[in-house]
Amino acid sequence: MWLDHLTSPYLVKIILIILALSVVIMTGLPLLRFNQWWIRILDFPRGQIAIAGVLVSGACPFFLNFSNRYEAALLGVLLLAVGYQIVRISPYTRLKRKQVFPAQSRSSMKSLSLLVANVLMDNRKSESFLDVVRMYDPDVILTVEADRWWQQALVALEESYPYTLKKPLDNTYGMLVFSRLKLVDTEIRFLLKDSIPSMHMRLILRSGDPVYLHFVHPDPPNPVYATETTGRDAELLIVGREVKKRGKPTIVAGDFNDVAWSRTTSLFQKTSGLLDPRVGRGMYNTFNAKNLLLRWPLDHVFHSDHFKLVRMERGPAWGSDHFPVFIQLNLEAGAEAEQEEPDTSPAESRQVEEKIEEGRQEA
Repeated sequence: MWLDHLTSPYLVKIILIILALSVVIMTGLPLLRFNQWWIRILDFPRGQIAIAGVLVSGACPFFLNFSNRYEAALLGVLLLAVGYQIVRISPYTRLKRKQVFPAQSRSSMKSLSLLVANVLMDNRKSESFLDVVRMYDPDVILTVEADRWWQQALVALEESYPYTLKKPLDNTYGMLVFSRLKLVDTEIRFLLKDSIPSMHMRLILRSGDPVYLHFVHPDPPNPVYATETTGRDAELLIVGREVKKRGKPTIVAGDFNDVAWSRTTSLFQKTSGLLDPRVGRGMYNTFNAKNLLLRWPLDHVFHSDHFKLVRMERGPAWGSDHFPVFIQLNLEAGAEAEQEEPDTSPAESRQVEEKIEEGRQEA
């Protein structure tokens, strides 16, 4: 008897309404300009929310009564929510025009390849990571979440990568940089918190051209030590503002602890004027490598419009909870005139200044 009640159309209808409302609420909450972690975390699973919404809306005609205006309105709002989620993630599909054009030449003198990897601090599969390095043979390697164990485990890289910048930490915010190309003016900064470093430097290409590099790994939204995303947002925007003022060949990379389609990352991109090579190509989901259902792009490489793309790949799973990202860029004369640089509106510029000030006050 109780099984009949559990499978009754009425109960299914109630469950369907709850699921539909959940999709609508999870879509609506990130529209609010609040920095609480439990709101901002809903920026991450937009693809999953969209898929859930499609499945729920597909079941609605079988269980909802559309002569009831409330149930009809619920379906309408649900479809709007699904549409909004699809619009937000659509730039990271092949349906969108590429923001970064393919390289016209592949001159080794003006090319730069970079491997970005969150190694997961407690992970000890260093040999597997070295296999990934050998597979891609990048010019520059950035590792985040590197502690002193990882520094020692990767010391063999220095034979081929003599230029380094290191800040190993046991708080998951350590960073190591290895480069076979010359690094100058290297600097480790603590933009907001003395426990979270960022790395800044100039790299000299084989052609002699300088490229500015900025590597970051701000706080993730979480209920323990970053209950608001104020600091994360401010750190990204501080770097973005500095990049914009310079107007030189520049790359910003790292684990942003934010997804490509969030308001913050969009604002960072407009503030910096940097391009996203994933637009028109794919999401390149890097986290979570250990969970197929919960994956989104947290590891990023943005670059100025002086570059065109030779190659970009999400690397293989090797033991970390992040996939690595490999990218090869080519510095090309005239690329700036061909590729459109994003920019902020006056309202967005004011918002950037407000967010940076809030971050500094909170630090």
